[in-house]
Amino acid sequence: MSEPRPSDRHDASESDDTFAEIVDEATQRDPDLAVIEAGSRTLRTASGPVQGDEVPARPADPEVEKALRAVEQELAGRWGETKLEPSVARIAALMDVLGEPQHAYPSIHITGTNGKTSTARMIEALLGAFDLRTGRYTSPHVQSITERISLDGSPMEAERFIETYNDIKPYVEMVDAQQPYRLSFFEVLTGMAYAAFADAPVDVAVVEVGMGGSWDATNVIDSSVAVVTPISLDHTDRLGSTPAEIAVEKSGIIKQGATVILAQQPVDAAQVMLKKAVEVDATVAREGMEFGIVAREIAVGGQLLKLRGLGGEYEEVFLPLYGAHQAHNAAVALAAVEAFFGIGAERPGSLDIDTIRRAFASVRSPGRLEVVRSSPTVVLDAAHNPAGARATADGLSEAFGFSRLIGVVGASGDKDVRGLLEAFEPICAEVVVTQNSSGRAMDADELAAVAVEVFGGDRVQVEPRLDDALEAAITLAEEEDEYAGAGVLVTGSVITVGEARLLLGRH
Repeated sequence: MSEPRPSDRHDASESDDTFAEIVDEATQRDPDLAVIEAGSRTLRTASGPVQGDEVPARPADPEVEKALRAVEQELAGRWGETKLEPSVARIAALMDVLGEPQHAYPSIHITGTNGKTSTARMIEALLGAFDLRTGRYTSPHVQSITERISLDGSPMEAERFIETYNDIKPYVEMVDAQQPYRLSFFEVLTGMAYAAFADAPVDVAVVEVGMGGSWDATNVIDSSVAVVTPISLDHTDRLGSTPAEIAVEKSGIIKQGATVILAQQPVDAAQVMLKKAVEVDATVAREGMEFGIVAREIAVGGQLLKLRGLGGEYEEVFLPLYGAHQAHNAAVALAAVEAFFGIGAERPGSLDIDTIRRAFASVRSPGRLEVVRSSPTVVLDAAHNPAGARATADGLSEAFGFSRLIGVVGASGDKDVRGLLEAFEPICAEVVVTQNSSGRAMDADELAAVAVEVFGGDRVQVEPRLDDALEAAITLAEEEDEYAGAGVLVTGSVITVGEARLLLGRH
């Protein structure tokens, strides 16, 4: 296993803003965003200059743009991420004809309900700070499909993404012809990621499951470290109706002899994970027991942490992300990287504190309590289930202290929208309900009916177009001088957040 090597490099992505950019999760989206972009001119003008951003824009070269759209359209013709036939047979067949690229590098595998992508980004930053070449595979994306596959901390360039797709396409078609069902959108992307990581080559891959664990397409890797972020109710029609039932499926990523980094869990979910670990002779490190947060305080642009890892304590760690949930994600990420390096088991001692500080200070998580505009402040957060919404609400209350908060909510029809709205009701003075461009989006009028039951009719406004909803919310926030400390929260779906980013000029 690779040894950590303290880096002498300065992180070039340190924030220039007073509020550090906070930047996470999308399902496949309509590649034609022309209507959205055309409708954004007024909002973009009002938003001020666009800051630097690691979320890639569309390719500037017309030929590359055309080729990327062609790839997106071919992928969109396959089963989407919400239509599943639980099996790893197809992805295993693809790996076989590709020469088993997923076994060419060690990996860290991440499952859970909330916080997976932010945790993956933190793990990636930590590994990179120790001079390891990293590959990161996460989903869904915020704005560009190329975000899902990252090399050395940056989204794959469009040209390389297209090349990777074209390289594996003949093998994908070969497997399609041999299987009862064609490879899905997510399975093809997973194959692309594993092939790209082997081709790079990377020193370590950080892989987030798409859904579940046992039968998730990513689960053809054999990771020495399995990370389980907090489990709560989501995708209950596929994974189970209780945390324990969901944990059974998610525990499938725990491999023989692995180390399991277990975030704080509901008791029944933790019991399932511990039982699975015993069955496969895995070592378990539990948040709050073997590692965790020692101290946390709010700081300008984020928070200052004291973390206890598997090998000791790490003081004065600045994390440029808001919310207690992100501090917990940081503790989990640190323990995962320590476990990868054998800290706490094979070797004593802790990791270099300066390297750890530099890594955490560089972390960005798009669409997670991300400030994209001021006067009034507009915050984007991709919370799409009740547990995520509660964490977002707590983070907003703690870090921002708005005198008046207007919510813009666009949710998917297959989510617990009532639970989502109930989580935001105590902190939002009013809510503007809308819908995004996805075919899964809940109709704005249907969402409004639920919102009226939660908020009352006088606190709900309906604007089916997202650009109109943003305009309405900003107007409400600016309505009276006494609300000079007002803000706007855009939430409910990663797709809603991604489209809002475009409308507000964040490329």
